[in-house]
Amino acid sequence: MLAYLLESTLSQGYGIGAGLAAGGAAIGAGIGIGKIGGSAGEGIARQPDAADAIKGNAIVLAAFVEGVELFAAVIGLLLYTK
Repeated sequence: MLAYLLESTLSQGYGIGAGLAAGGAAIGAGIGIGKIGGSAGEGIARQPDAADAIKGNAIVLAAFVEGVELFAAVIGLLLYTK
């Protein structure tokens, strides 16, 4: 009986950890992509001739941020299914 209660409590803790990991990753990615977009818009406004280069760099950076967020979400799910 004690082992069942202990296992149940641990699985709930993993669920909370998984939710916090996925939520924190999503919030961080949103903030990061927002900063990238804001800085890209400001850079394009200052130098319209470099708009293509700035857009390309912003897209690559946003992809990197999304990749990190995906890894964090996967780790959260792995914690949950442990």
